[in-house]
Amino acid sequence: MPTKNELEPFSRITVAEARAMIDAGSVQVIDSREPHEHFEGHVPGSLNIPHMATLPRNKDLARDQPILFICKSGQRSAVAAEFAASLGLTDLYNVEGGHDAWRAAGYPLDEGD
Repeated sequence: MPTKNELEPFSRITVAEARAMIDAGSVQVIDSREPHEHFEGHVPGSLNIPHMATLPRNKDLARDQPILFICKSGQRSAVAAEFAASLGLTDLYNVEGGHDAWRAAGYPLDEGD
């Protein structure tokens, strides 16, 4: 179940919750890591927007569906979610443990762009 801290504009979810949301469809997954990290392995279907590019690339963020932010461990994705919230977006989730937890759970990863 997503965890909401009243001081954060996003909910924290586990990789299992993220996978369930992705499998259910109608979510956008943003990989907040650098391009070379994304290239080496990422959640299938994720869009690579490094955390510091969230504001300049705001037009790439979904306005009509939940957005899941994921990075290596959950720190940069939290910053990206904060940036997205500053743009007025509200249905935001940070994947706790990031790609490290995703990989440890045995979930699929795509390589390349």
